Amino acid sequence: MNEDTSEHYDHKLDTCGLNCPEPLMIVRNKVREMNAGERLLILATDPSTHRDFANFCRFMGHSLELAEIDPLIKKYIIRKG
Repeated sequence: MNEDTSEHYDHKLDTCGLNCPEPLMIVRNKVREMNAGERLLILATDPSTHRDFANFCRFMGHSLELAEIDPLIKKYIIRKG
């Protein structure tokens, strides 16, 4: 793994090409399997993922540590609370 903290993660999901609500459902299921403090990198193309992941983290007590919103690929890191 890269030493840069923005690139450190324990798990990775590629949800590119999937549309709402699929990316959120996949992320939710993956986070359930993770231990507290682990980080999940998510790659996505659906523009609604930023809103969905931010709300998911807020309601479930997780941290959205990275949100790079590029016109083509969005990149997120969620730390499980």
